[in-house]
Amino acid sequence: MGTKVEAEGGLPDAVKWALAIVLLAGGVAAFYLFADQSQLYRIIGMLVVAGIALAIASSTAKGRETIGFIRESRNEVRKVVWPTRKETLQTTAMVFVVVVIVAIMLWMLDTLLGWTVSKLLGWGS
Repeated sequence: MGTKVEAEGGLPDAVKWALAIVLLAGGVAAFYLFADQSQLYRIIGMLVVAGIALAIASSTAKGRETIGFIRESRNEVRKVVWPTRKETLQTTAMVFVVVVIVAIMLWMLDTLLGWTVSKLLGWGS
């Protein structure tokens, strides 16, 4: 069949996203509205509201795709062979040396071009 049936019988994804955004915006508004309350309680409340909004958003198709992407990314990061401290220091030193060499070459070129222009325009007497 060519049609895609949603596995959950709940609200459509657009409504879920709207609900998550409204809930998150309401949490932020409440955080500032209750400024006279303890900051600890406001932060805990904001984290709870953000968690609920995240749970609602993750129940959508795009949310599930994002969660799958994050899991795959974590697996790929685990496969990376990280350089040793020695390799990192050597690479950093080489980059520094090359930057200094290029800076000196550009300074020399700038000086040469400046001298040439001053001679052509007669500024250098």
